[in-house]
Amino acid sequence: MTALCYDIVAVVPAAGIGSRMKADKPKQYLTIQDKTILEHTLNVLLTHTAVSKVIVAVAKDDPYLSALAITQHPKIQIVEGGETRAESVLNGLKAINHPAQTRVLVHDAARPCLRHAEVDKLLKIDDINGAILALPAIDTIKHAGVNQQIAETQDRNFIWLAQTPQYFRADLLIKALELANQQGFAVTDEASAMELAGFRPHLVESVSSNIKVTRPEDLALAEFYLGRNNL
Repeated sequence: MTALCYDIVAVVPAAGIGSRMKADKPKQYLTIQDKTILEHTLNVLLTHTAVSKVIVAVAKDDPYLSALAITQHPKIQIVEGGETRAESVLNGLKAINHPAQTRVLVHDAARPCLRHAEVDKLLKIDDINGAILALPAIDTIKHAGVNQQIAETQDRNFIWLAQTPQYFRADLLIKALELANQQGFAVTDEASAMELAGFRPHLVESVSSNIKVTRPEDLALAEFYLGRNNL
């Protein structure tokens, strides 16, 4: 890749408990191919030549992190996460020294099958709106009303499924997340905060292998994709 005039930092919110996984530990610490999901995720980011630092936001008194040798990598910085994803991301962003000169890749801790090829696509977007990886919907989309009955069928040609990384100028994302917090807006991804602040992030087509491990059945699928992934 060509030389960039700004730093690229990855922020990985990893303070969640992953209740839908129904496991005895947070899902990012479950093991696939003898490594935790978090280790797989961090490895993708650490080995990308454009990423200068990876900031990991973890729960206070996290009992699992210290066992991971990868956290001693010189590119990794650990910060304390918050009660929500948005708080964890914001804590990570505030650890960046020069946010106005930094672009940030916010990536889910439980999305271990990311490839460098998709990161490269994001890095080609260079405007203040930023960009996210996403997949065009292929299924018919139903909008639910009361009692889980169909209220309407939406046009899937305009529906995209958001993924991560999500790529923004760090200082603008900090302001957007703070604005969302002030307005009591529930942020489920960084793009929604940027939208609230008036930006229109680009949609960059991703691949179906970039799954988020959320439910028990996702573990086998992630293992399959990791077996094929050469970054």
